[in-house]
Amino acid sequence: MSLPFSTAAKPSITLSNGRLHNPKFTVPRAELTMVPRQRGARILPELSNHGVSLADLHVQEVVERQSQNVNVTNEYPYKKAQFSPSFLKDAYESCRNICAEYAKTFYLGTLLMTEERQRAIWAIYVWCRRTDELVDGPNADYMSSSVLDRWEKRLQDTFNGRPYDMLDAALSDTVSKFPLDIKPFRDMIEGMRMDTRKCRYETFQELYLYCYYVAGTVGLMSVPIMGIAPESLVSPQTIYNAALYLGIGNQLTNILRDVGEDASRGRVYLPQDELSHFGLCDKDVFSFKVNDRWREFMKQQITRARFYFNLAEEGASQLDKDSRWPVWSSLILYREILNAIEENDYDNLKKRAYVGRAKRLLMLPLAYTKSLSTQGFSLQ
Repeated sequence: MSLPFSTAAKPSITLSNGRLHNPKFTVPRAELTMVPRQRGARILPELSNHGVSLADLHVQEVVERQSQNVNVTNEYPYKKAQFSPSFLKDAYESCRNICAEYAKTFYLGTLLMTEERQRAIWAIYVWCRRTDELVDGPNADYMSSSVLDRWEKRLQDTFNGRPYDMLDAALSDTVSKFPLDIKPFRDMIEGMRMDTRKCRYETFQELYLYCYYVAGTVGLMSVPIMGIAPESLVSPQTIYNAALYLGIGNQLTNILRDVGEDASRGRVYLPQDELSHFGLCDKDVFSFKVNDRWREFMKQQITRARFYFNLAEEGASQLDKDSRWPVWSSLILYREILNAIEENDYDNLKKRAYVGRAKRLLMLPLAYTKSLSTQGFSLQ
């Protein structure tokens, strides 16, 4: 969820006097399927898919707090700021414009949601995007730990009804209307801190933790907004887990799509031990040359990402019926990115897998059809 959007670096979002400035918005456990063994072929390693336990991530605590707020007290622990209706209308409209510009497929999927949910999900998207731009945006060269510390303080103030600008105000109003816990937001900022400290990940467990921080957290943020279907028979924890796994799958896909781009910046978001298992190393990544070892390595990585998308499906149909379309849009779009890597003969070093506009639009009817399904309401 995670929210089905990517917050990869793009032009930055800026404000002037509370108004949007827009030259163009200058803003678990499983084993992966083995490749069939052929006579005389080198035996390929089997990669573990085991990440970091949900207990270690304290996901259950977030689920309990957000579910309790909805089902028991119906009172939210954060102060509500008072804004004029016209100011809030402009604030949410700014969020809508940004979402429509930079997450087109996801944005179209939100149009079936209720107005209140639409506005809330747009506000969360914008906050996540602005957070990502701190380390990947045009001012990333000036990034420091103190910048992230100030951004976290600003987040706390936003949750307490003291927003700094119009876009913060949209999130502050959203927090006053939905049972959002601050921990996933803080965890995302921690993911940005990781980006300032690390440019290598030794194991998949290390990479999984990073993926949780920068993308799995979005799933935890989004479930209270999207809502759980009244007829769902599964536990809230199951649905939250699925949302988290969607975020993990999305981020793994982003990493596979952007290998060449990241390498050009000196970054390798691929587990070092797994590269070694396939007879590869950073030097192979920086050579931008695709060989058979690279292809086999990529096949396993793609299989892992698909595994997390399969887990995410278990919860997609458990959401409120008006909120399922953007989630299914994400599942289908990101799977298509993986298909595009395969169609490029696993060359994600010199080529960036791309899903064209026409194909993205054609996915929407399929996603809508999937969103109507009630299959799986008895999942345990």
